[in-house]
Amino acid sequence: MQFLPRKSVLSGEEILRLATLFVELGVEKIRLTGGEPLIRPDIIEIARNLNGIEGLKDLVLTTNGSQLTQLAQPLVEAGVSRINVSLDTLCQQQFSELSRTGDLTKVLAGIDAAVDAGFERIRLNTVLLTGQNETQIEPLLDYALEKGIDIAFIEEMPMGHITQTDRTLSLVPSARVLETIRSRFNLLPIVGANTDGPARRYKVEGTQTEVGVISPITDNFCDSCNRLRITPDGRLILCLGHENSLDLRQMLRSDMDAISLKRAIVAALAYKPERHVFDQPDEPQVVRLMNVTGG
Repeated sequence: MQFLPRKSVLSGEEILRLATLFVELGVEKIRLTGGEPLIRPDIIEIARNLNGIEGLKDLVLTTNGSQLTQLAQPLVEAGVSRINVSLDTLCQQQFSELSRTGDLTKVLAGIDAAVDAGFERIRLNTVLLTGQNETQIEPLLDYALEKGIDIAFIEEMPMGHITQTDRTLSLVPSARVLETIRSRFNLLPIVGANTDGPARRYKVEGTQTEVGVISPITDNFCDSCNRLRITPDGRLILCLGHENSLDLRQMLRSDMDAISLKRAIVAALAYKPERHVFDQPDEPQVVRLMNVTGG
C-alpha cells in the first residue's frame, strides 16, 4: 500500500471549510471514512469541528476497528453518533488473509470498546466473497445478535485491476444472504423514516439487531443515490462506478472564494452519472481502489 505525501492530503482546516460549504448547500449527513480515518492524528479535532457546523444533523464514521480501544469514547464525546466497523470474518487466519495485516483480536476488543462508549448505533459491514468467507454469514450474524449491534452484508463492487471474469466469480448475491438468514430467523422489513441510503434493512424479530443488504450488482439503486465522496486528496467523486471527479483541493489552495467554490460544486453535480456499469462486463473498469475513495 502506498500512502499519499502529507502535502497532498487535505488538512483539517480544509476539510472543515469544504464540509461547511456542503452543509450550506444542503448536505445534512457527513461520514468520515477511508482508507482508515482513525489513523489521522487530528481525527478527534476534525470530528469535533465538523460536529459544530450549524445545520449538520448527523456525523458518522466507518472504520476497520483497529483503533477503537483508544478512540471510541473520544469519538462519542466529539459528536460522532454512529459507526460502521468493517468485519468480514471471525476466523483469525481468514481475517489475516483478507486484511493482509489485521489483528482480529484487536478489532473485536475495539467493538467491545465501542459498545461501552455508547454510540447510538454500531453496524458491522461485511463484504462476502465466494470461496473465501461466504460461510461467515451465520457466525457474524450470531456475533451481532450477541453484542446487540447491527450488520450489513455488501455485494463486492469490482474496483481496481481485475479481469472481466472476476466480476462475477466472487459475487455472493444478497438474495442468497437473505435466504440463509431466513432459514433461522424471521426478518421484518424496515420502511419509512430513517431508511435513506442504499441498504435494504430488516429487523431480526425479537431483537434490537438490524440486518441490511447492499446490492450494487443484483439490485441496482442508482436512481435513488444521493451520495458524494471527497477523497483524502480533495477530489469530489460523483459516483463509485466512474472515474470523473472535480479537484477541490486545487480550488481551495488557489484561494477561490466560497461563492465560486459553491458554484463549481453545483455545476459538477450536473455530471453525476445516471448509473454505474459494474454489471456490464464490456464497459471500462474503475481502477481506483475502494480504500482510495472511501466507503
